[in-house]
Amino acid sequence: MTQELYQKAIKFAGEKHSNQKVPGTNSNYVLHISNVAMEVLMAHHFDNNFDVDFAVQVALLHDTIEDTDTDFEEIKSVFGEAIANAVQALTKDESLPSKQERMTDSLSRINKLQKEVGLVKLADRITNLQTPPDYWSKEKIMKYCEEAKLISNALNNKNAYLNERLDLKIADYEQKSKSSK
Repeated sequence: MTQELYQKAIKFAGEKHSNQKVPGTNSNYVLHISNVAMEVLMAHHFDNNFDVDFAVQVALLHDTIEDTDTDFEEIKSVFGEAIANAVQALTKDESLPSKQERMTDSLSRINKLQKEVGLVKLADRITNLQTPPDYWSKEKIMKYCEEAKLISNALNNKNAYLNERLDLKIADYEQKSKSSK
């Protein structure tokens, strides 16, 4: 069943993100969402104590509300209410005044749902902790790293494998940022 669900979700997300690039690269955004799904699949390999079908769909769809013209109702009608609720929780509320408040609010909503939603957030941040774009300031890099630590701490009970991966990526990211700027 996982392959069919994966294909349905990646086709939907790929169409929605078709004009979007991974920030700082020429790569289509499907690279990012498929990498998040791959992190989830690897986590399941090490600890299969979660619903991989649900988590993979959420991983592939996690940015559709935040970054495209897709809304909650469309996700709900195509993938069901549980997945729509998960994607909504992973979507920052732009009506909140600061980036910090948006992240804290999202993490709070994530923690009220199934552990798979938090697991996807961990996988997302792992994937995002690549070499920062050249145009990022040292201050922005350090803030992004601090935000990653907040995510790791807030979601420390979702999946031990992914938490460990995130903590290692944070340490590596900090090291790279110190040597590159």
